[in-house]
Amino acid sequence: MATTTLTAAAFGGDPGRWPLPAAHTPEQLWLRAVAAGGQGRYSSARVDLAAMRRLQPSGARASLALSTAASFLRQLGGHRLARGWDGRALALAPAPGEAMVDALVGLAADALGIGRLAAAARLLGLAADVLGDTDAPAPRLAIRQAWVSAELAMAGGQGESALNHARRGVELAEAALPELRRHRVKSDVVLAAALCSAGSPGRSREVADAALADTQTYGLVPLRWALACLLFDIGSATLTSPQVSAIRDECAAAITRRGGQWCRG
Repeated sequence: MATTTLTAAAFGGDPGRWPLPAAHTPEQLWLRAVAAGGQGRYSSARVDLAAMRRLQPSGARASLALSTAASFLRQLGGHRLARGWDGRALALAPAPGEAMVDALVGLAADALGIGRLAAAARLLGLAADVLGDTDAPAPRLAIRQAWVSAELAMAGGQGESALNHARRGVELAEAALPELRRHRVKSDVVLAAALCSAGSPGRSREVADAALADTQTYGLVPLRWALACLLFDIGSATLTSPQVSAIRDECAAAITRRGGQWCRG
């Protein structure tokens, strides 16, 4: 029962569920940490990941725990710090498999975040190769790869390419519904940014405004903060600038209360 509930919160249609049931196995602890992190409850997530690593210090689960910890650092700007966690995740990941793809995509995102675009592209290529060799890969892996590919294209000033990758992420996440609800919302976050990058601010506002409402529905505070930052820059079609600013600041405060530690680089 606990595993079913935690799966629905981490990778299903109930990402806003809180409180979450207690976790005891490495799988349950990982699911609980992923769900908590999606809500910005970083202290809770870190405790569960640490317990998970104690129970399973090597292998795929340990690798996933490290990759997940790295993703929390990236969400708050700590790309350089995240590299160490993702590197350790890659060292522990069996090949090929889910854990290795997660580690490689994470390393690509880390490289992108510190301006190493060529390295990010190489790592994404390696992730694609491993994904192709993985039996029955989880849909979320291809979605994550699409997100980082879109972000890389945006960083390189390739607006149309960014849109193609972002739309691919949306299509994959849409096909997975009612599962991966959080991934569906984040895919719209990436799409809104890509539309802005491609010179379509009006459409970007529409997508971002709709996604902002979804983040409220599903309790996805980190994504809500990211959307409010974007809308503060480009303007919202439905909210005033002070309203957007208030949402951004409220989310940042909630993340801090829940154990988020903001980083630079």
